[in-house]
Amino acid sequence: MKSKVIAIDQSTSATKAMLFTEQLQLLRRVNVEHRQYYPQPGWVEHDAEEIYRNTVAAIGKLMGQERGERDAAYSLTITNQRETVVVWNRLSSRPIYHAVVWQCLRGADICKALTKQGYGEMVQAKSGLLIDPYFSASGVKWILDNVEGARAQAEQGNLLMGTMDSWLIWKLTGGRVHATDYTNASRTLLFNIHTLQWDDDLLRLFTIPRAMMPRPLPCDSLFGETTVEGLFDTPIPIAGVLGDSHGALVGQMCFGAGLGKATYGTGSSVMMNIGEKAALAPQGLVTSVGFAALGRVFYAFEGNIHCTGATLKWLAEQLQLIGSPAETEALAAGVPDNGGVYFVPAFAGLGAPWWKPDAKAIVCGMTLGTTKQHFVRAALESIAYQVKDLADMMAHEAGVKLQELRVDGGPTKNHLLMQFQADMLGSAISLSDIEEASALGAVLMNGLARQVWSGFHELSALRNVVKHIEPKMPAAEVERLYAGWRRAVGIVISD
Repeated sequence: MKSKVIAIDQSTSATKAMLFTEQLQLLRRVNVEHRQYYPQPGWVEHDAEEIYRNTVAAIGKLMGQERGERDAAYSLTITNQRETVVVWNRLSSRPIYHAVVWQCLRGADICKALTKQGYGEMVQAKSGLLIDPYFSASGVKWILDNVEGARAQAEQGNLLMGTMDSWLIWKLTGGRVHATDYTNASRTLLFNIHTLQWDDDLLRLFTIPRAMMPRPLPCDSLFGETTVEGLFDTPIPIAGVLGDSHGALVGQMCFGAGLGKATYGTGSSVMMNIGEKAALAPQGLVTSVGFAALGRVFYAFEGNIHCTGATLKWLAEQLQLIGSPAETEALAAGVPDNGGVYFVPAFAGLGAPWWKPDAKAIVCGMTLGTTKQHFVRAALESIAYQVKDLADMMAHEAGVKLQELRVDGGPTKNHLLMQFQADMLGSAISLSDIEEASALGAVLMNGLARQVWSGFHELSALRNVVKHIEPKMPAAEVERLYAGWRRAVGIVISD
């Protein structure tokens, strides 16, 4: 009997269900968007129940497209937006509040207070992270402190917390399994990346009861079974779970130290495998569990950019300058350069390497000669500049040069952006033959969990590179353009 894998990619803007063969062929996909909630300036929320309904609906539609082909053995794997956190009642399985999204700034005051009290060094030593509202802990603390009765319920053991993978596993298993994987756990500010356990000191710091926490497991674990609300007559295994950026690291086959990738999505993650020993990240970056499989744990340096693809979506939906992000390449190509215009998209603050959560977006350098094309080009170029910020930090502080950046995500279809990215980095860009790298990484973890493959060497042999983009821009021009970007960022961070 053939085996097929249903990959759930639960992202910031939508939930995708994809069907893969064990030969890594993507057969079909279904995409269901969910609503974004902005109750106050700087606050971002999701309805976790809507996301679960959408997940079930997406799987149902995906399997409906199988028609008479359902003679395969199916399994399910999950990759997800990280840091976004849900708190729910263990008895009713209902959230007590909307999910607090990774973009949300409501925890900024909590984080500032802890930093001012001098906890930063201890937190980074244990978790590998910086105290920042980007990560899950301050969102959980805010819910417990501000939702009526929540803290008392938590102290009585009635509440559970988890990132989106935990929430989906709980719901898909009918409340039988409360678990997460090491990668998602390592993005909460509550997980000790050295012991691979929830840390009592960190839990106390954020006043979160240990009883709320899911069981952390390696990425290539079996996480339970599900019928997907009766869609399957007999339960299928949930095998393989990891955060979306980690999924892309695996999907890009970055199994060796020094290999790096960039995921271009709503935000962007630049991540480099640093091997099997956790190291203190260079200033402005963080250390996470890169992935854990086959009894081994690999760590990664990572920097996260809050707004990349979201910037292009903002141009389309809020300003209505464009019909869709796909139009940006043609518009940007209509002018030879940015005309001196720089766009710093700090809509949710600035992440690495600046870590200024209260920063606000700016556009500078405009004149009466500035056109719509210049504005769009500046927005597009801002993505490449932000990735360069992180790559340069890794190279300079860690002493490791990224020889090649392996990229994935929707914006990689934009050739102008990818060429500009290669020019800014001064190194080649490598695109594989699948854009769904996060889902592919989850499928690989699923296969390891089910013992389809037995080693990383088998997985590496499956990678197919379809395009290399070499840098072309003269170094002097790169330096001139990047200096303009740094001046623009300087305006933002000095405000």
